[in-house]
Amino acid sequence: MSDQERGFRIERDSMGEVKVPEDALYGAQTQRAKENFPISDLRFPRRFIQALGAIKLEAANVNHELGLLDGRIKDAIVAAAEEVVEGKLDDQFVLDVFQTGSGTSTNMNANEVISNRAIEILGGERGSRDPVHPNDHVNKGQSSNDVIPTAIHLSALLAVNEDLIPALEGLQRALEEKAREFDDVVKTGRTHLQDATPIRLGQEFQGYAGQIERGIERVRKAAEGLSEVALGGTAVGTGVNTHPEFASRVCERLSRRFGIEIRETGNHFQAQSAMDAAVFASGAMKTVAASLMKISNDIRWMGCGPRAGFAEIALPELQPGSSIMPGKVNPVIAESVTMVCAQVYGDDATIALAGQSGNFELNVMLPVIAHNLLEEITLLANASANLTTRCVTGIKATERGPELVEKGLMLATALAPEIGYDKAAEIAKEAYRTGKTIRELAREKTDLSEEKLAELLDARRMTEV
Repeated sequence: MSDQERGFRIERDSMGEVKVPEDALYGAQTQRAKENFPISDLRFPRRFIQALGAIKLEAANVNHELGLLDGRIKDAIVAAAEEVVEGKLDDQFVLDVFQTGSGTSTNMNANEVISNRAIEILGGERGSRDPVHPNDHVNKGQSSNDVIPTAIHLSALLAVNEDLIPALEGLQRALEEKAREFDDVVKTGRTHLQDATPIRLGQEFQGYAGQIERGIERVRKAAEGLSEVALGGTAVGTGVNTHPEFASRVCERLSRRFGIEIRETGNHFQAQSAMDAAVFASGAMKTVAASLMKISNDIRWMGCGPRAGFAEIALPELQPGSSIMPGKVNPVIAESVTMVCAQVYGDDATIALAGQSGNFELNVMLPVIAHNLLEEITLLANASANLTTRCVTGIKATERGPELVEKGLMLATALAPEIGYDKAAEIAKEAYRTGKTIRELAREKTDLSEEKLAELLDARRMTEV
């Protein structure tokens, strides 16, 4: 039985013959990589494939504009690449993330898929490389060494602008709304996990909203760096085998297509030998994760109880919390966010390590940078949106916080300017030993009038900025 009868076709590349599944749009180089890297089930995400397809599409348009590509071939490449952008050919991108460090295998995966689909569109034979060649036509004016870094930046930009920033803005608005709703709820502040002077619950949520607001600013700053792309440097940054106007024109087209700024770097040697912009962007994601971790943990602590904990807020009850304890309800949404944050910390550590692997003229950990950066952005976007809709918007303040304020020992802080630090400390310690309130002991131990005590121990006044 022939190979064709067994469901394979024979393709050839520079290393010889390769058996490729008959129904595959990819070709010989992709098949070799598929066999060489059976490492994991991790594949490049949709955003990355979308970006890669768009680069190939606009490259064909620009090469035609420059008189370097026949119109008929250009049209077929554009049609095929558009299918890649739209996700219609995702099942043809079969390679493991853990592969050649430049991402050459995935670049060739795209070249071969687009080439073969274009050949079909033109009525040719899949795998023939005629009339559309994966290298000579689809990859014209390009190298994996500038295309893959460009796809990383472009896909991350799209994910940031379309997913992460809208999700964070929604969370910020929800936190700001809770800050207004809880503005009159005076409770005990805490430092070092110990009782401190009073604070309003609304002020705590105002702080959370401020963290997210500044996180958005940091993400936007990181996006500015991602707008600068390596396209045009080809192999080592010198731009060999590409037209001098190629990259700038492709960037202009990509900018128009996606409504974001994409610009050719002014220094191709740094853009390909290092991935500092991706490392910086990952740092911004880690900072957002740190904010979300703090906010989620505070929410969990303030809601702990409902009888034996703080129970200052009530969280939405979403699902049973125990297989053995009837009626138990857990802060599951906040818990899920903390796990996302832990994953982002790990992704960032991987990207930092990968970022220093720019050996001479090329970073050789591009695929893992792409995977982890996009994973960070996606996880943070999804977790932020879920935290907003399934937790924050449903939080209610309880009476527990205000009830404990009068019993708070750190109300003694307000007495210090009048009676001195040492005397105020004595009153606080005696209040703890006896169970009396600061107000009660201040009446006994000082000559402060009732009116003065009312003024000094006004918890609401102590929260005014």
